[in-house]
Amino acid sequence: MGYNKYGAIKVKLDGYTFDSKLEAARYKFLKELEAAGAVSNIEVHPQFPCFVESKKICTYIADFKYKNVKGEEVIEDTKGVLTDVFKLKKKLVEAIYPGVKIEIIHSPRD
Repeated sequence: MGYNKYGAIKVKLDGYTFDSKLEAARYKFLKELEAAGAVSNIEVHPQFPCFVESKKICTYIADFKYKNVKGEEVIEDTKGVLTDVFKLKKKLVEAIYPGVKIEIIHSPRD
């Protein structure tokens, strides 16, 4: 297991590598919701390429994408620390992809 600069521990689960225990716990919870029929189509680490005037700026990788019980698409990112880079990428993705709103799942210490 590796640590990142914020002290998060990488976790491997179901063939995925999660950046933190918080992210892995959220995955387990979403899988329970899926088994109960409350969410569907869970995608782990969906990518959102960000282009401005045909120039690639970055690729934002969310933690999860799924459909809620109403069939609405939900994009989530689990965060213990809201970095300036994350805040900027969140704004960029939400500006480039109409209808996308990134929901932040905070660490329990927040």
